[in-house]
Order: sequence, then structure tokens, then C-alpha cells
Amino acid sequence: MAAKKKAATFESALEELEQLVERLESGDLPLDEALADFERGVKLTRECQKKLANAEQKVKILMEENGQVQELPFDTDEDLTGDAG
Repeated sequence: MAAKKKAATFESALEELEQLVERLESGDLPLDEALADFERGVKLTRECQKKLANAEQKVKILMEENGQVQELPFDTDEDLTGDAG
């Protein structure tokens, strides 16, 4: 079996990060495990930030028109409820 390391998806990295936060918040971990979990959490946070930045860059490229990025408002829940602000 080939030992090829598959890159985690944003969603799987975020899910693992959430689990680490829950473990750390429990306060029941020995110090060594807590530090290892914290270190893993920092790594996952950086990976998620990088994936988000890459996605944002791709969206900007796709939205580019005539050499100019056309920024459009992002619909939020407030927009869906009819609140104008």
C-alpha cells in the first residue's frame, strides 16, 4: 500500500480543529497532550487560513472583468430577512 499523504479538505481540517478546541476546553488533558493539541490546532488554523485565502483569490480571478475586479455585496442572513440595515 502506497503511503501517499492526502491533503485535508477545509471542512475536515475545521472539524478536527473544533474537536481539538473541545478537548482543550474540557481541561482534563495532561499538559503534554494539551500542548500537542494546541500545536496541532495552530497548524490547522494556518492551513484553514491558507485555504480560505486561496479560495478568495480564485473567486477574485473569476469575478475579474475587463481587467477590473467587480466586487459584489455578499448576501447575509440580514439581507434574506428583508432588513435593510
